[in-house]
Amino acid sequence: MSQPVPLDLARLRRSCSECSLRVLCLPAGVDADDMRRLEAVVQRRKPLARGSVLFRVGDPLGAVYVASEGSFKTVVVNPAGEEHVLGFHLPGELFGLDAVGSGQHRCEAVALGDARVCELPFHQLATVAARLPSLQRQLLRIMGQSADLDHDHVEVLARRQANERIALFLHGLGERLRRIGRPADEFQLPMSRDEIARYLGLALETVSRGFTRLQEDGVIEVRGRRVRILDARGLQAAASGCEGGDLPPQSRRSQA
Repeated sequence: MSQPVPLDLARLRRSCSECSLRVLCLPAGVDADDMRRLEAVVQRRKPLARGSVLFRVGDPLGAVYVASEGSFKTVVVNPAGEEHVLGFHLPGELFGLDAVGSGQHRCEAVALGDARVCELPFHQLATVAARLPSLQRQLLRIMGQSADLDHDHVEVLARRQANERIALFLHGLGERLRRIGRPADEFQLPMSRDEIARYLGLALETVSRGFTRLQEDGVIEVRGRRVRILDARGLQAAASGCEGGDLPPQSRRSQA
């Protein structure tokens, strides 16, 4: 069980203007007055330990969230008590949008490790965004990215071969890490293989075999949760269901 993380008041006082993730959350060109208005909206929660639940199914929409440190998973639990992972949320990615339509959360968000979040009260954020067209456009762009992730998840589950799902997951995770300024060719998985299996709709043993096969093929190197991409082209080929690293013409054009 994780030990409680001591409250770091100095870090909690860190403003948006000093945050390394500012470029991901806020539009460019926000002047000092607008920045102060935004900072007045953002609430920084105390550190969350691994396994802490940020919101639960049925909770009313109070805020949307951005992890400033750590990652989260969103899950639903079926009547049989089985957990299904809907998504993973990395630092700088907005989540909690599932409640925007109905006003209630349809899943719960759980910290994958020790984490910190910025909490943006939704109604206050909407009021500020109405005054700042650039922020409104940024929020719409982020919502569009969230919809893209949902589409990507559907595409992953539509893949018939387990190896394709696993390769597509690793490729997509690398691209998301690249987007937030992290290395895309070598990274620490914030989630366990069991959580990956629940996300991909596979058995844990199948995911473990898939990682092993990709490593034996020289596509990746795995040490615990540490993943190194040795052959990015081979990983994309595996994600496309191709053998021997041959990409379909459309994928080859995108690589050019």
